[in-house]
Amino acid sequence: MTEEYVKSPFNYIGNKHRLLAQILPLFPQNIDTFYDVFCGGLDVSVNVTADKKIANDINYFLIEILEMFKNTDSEELLQSIDDVINRFNLAKDNRKSYYAFREYYNKNKDPLLLYVLMCYSFNYQFRFNSRHDYNNSAGTNRSSFNKKMKDRLESFSDKLDNIDFKNLNFKNLNFSQITTSDFVYCDPPYRSSVGSYNDGKRGFEGWTVEDDLALFEILDELNDKQIKFALSNVFFNNGLVNKELKQWSANYKVKLLKVNYSNSNYQRDRTGETQEVLITNY
Repeated sequence: MTEEYVKSPFNYIGNKHRLLAQILPLFPQNIDTFYDVFCGGLDVSVNVTADKKIANDINYFLIEILEMFKNTDSEELLQSIDDVINRFNLAKDNRKSYYAFREYYNKNKDPLLLYVLMCYSFNYQFRFNSRHDYNNSAGTNRSSFNKKMKDRLESFSDKLDNIDFKNLNFKNLNFSQITTSDFVYCDPPYRSSVGSYNDGKRGFEGWTVEDDLALFEILDELNDKQIKFALSNVFFNNGLVNKELKQWSANYKVKLLKVNYSNSNYQRDRTGETQEVLITNY
């Protein structure tokens, strides 16, 4: 029987929920502090067993929502969400209310409003323009804050107590304090899979080969200090090969993962193959 994992209340591109059963057994058994360098929707962090967790992401909108979830009683949070839904007459078949609400959010930016807005948007996606205005279209007749989303949020928010959040570029994280009893996990944007978080057109930084190389250098330094790490990435996708990753990974252990991206938003070529890997130094 497949183990049940807590699922993030976000539909964040590149989330690892469907791979948790393959990834988590490969992590060290005893972790003092777990460092999730590119935490995204937090699917990995909330399901890892560790004394303390540090979750970082460059998207400050996301981090603000996660901190709000952590610092708000779940009953109070759900009531606040219901209040927003009722105030703006939101429903999955009400396009007019959605766009009025989106306009209101872009003038009165607030993490609670953004989360509710996302719940009624197309594919529940975070999408912004270069001015950081939310610009995802309505999820008409598909998206809403339904019972499944409510239950998911309740379970998720109960798992945040021992997580500290950071909003930094990975190059600015302080890795000097990490010890050999800690564990570093990296799930960076993939250069061969462009989503709304890494195309460089949404007011956030894109991801380039220089970023890959900078991350490899950091991981090499951790390895030199005998600090365990794991890196999620893809060797190839849609005919594009990450040659730098394949070359760098030759110094470490590579686990090939079984994954189906046929339903992924950013997989344009449905016939293209993907080889996702977990690279470790232990």
